[in-house]
Amino acid sequence: MGSSDRDGRGRQWPDVERRESTERRQHDRRKRVRAAAESETRFNPAEKRKGQRRSGKDRRDDAAWQPVSVEAAPAIAVGREEDLVAAATEARTHAHAQYSGFKVGAALETVEGFAITGCNIENATYGLTLCAERVALVKALSDGHEIFTRIAVIADTDEPTPPCGPCRQLLWEYCGDIEIILANLHGITGKHRLSALLPMPFDNRLLK
Repeated sequence: MGSSDRDGRGRQWPDVERRESTERRQHDRRKRVRAAAESETRFNPAEKRKGQRRSGKDRRDDAAWQPVSVEAAPAIAVGREEDLVAAATEARTHAHAQYSGFKVGAALETVEGFAITGCNIENATYGLTLCAERVALVKALSDGHEIFTRIAVIADTDEPTPPCGPCRQLLWEYCGDIEIILANLHGITGKHRLSALLPMPFDNRLLK
């Protein structure tokens, strides 16, 4: 350091201090860059990322991580009520009832004569579980269907298994007084009008 860098009392000029501080920061930055470059050559980045991924040991249930197909199933043409029950029976085989073991299938018939099917899909909280009837209804509505004639519901029970209260409410809202066909694995167990299962519905009449 030359004498020109200091004043008469031996103190550094302020601009000299700033310059030296900048040089020290640049030197430190170059050291960090070199260290990072050397680290990249010693370690494989792909291996590093792999190590950061979840190992799978912390997964509660590996079955819940299996891939799910998102292909839309084609509508099923039906004529007889037996055809509608058969469609509901097939839908039941896809039920996700890993907690209760109670599998349900449903087939909602459109005015065009097609069956839109659904199955129950359970959730560990139970409160988020979707009933087969609601799955079929939402699928039909999302595909643009608006008028429905009847729905078949099937479960492996001796007694008829009618739609639950929320399903009755939604069916009334979007389907009106349709026919409800109940069945088990051996055949049809009952037929009802929705108005008989939901005699005093809450609907838009009460909102006017």
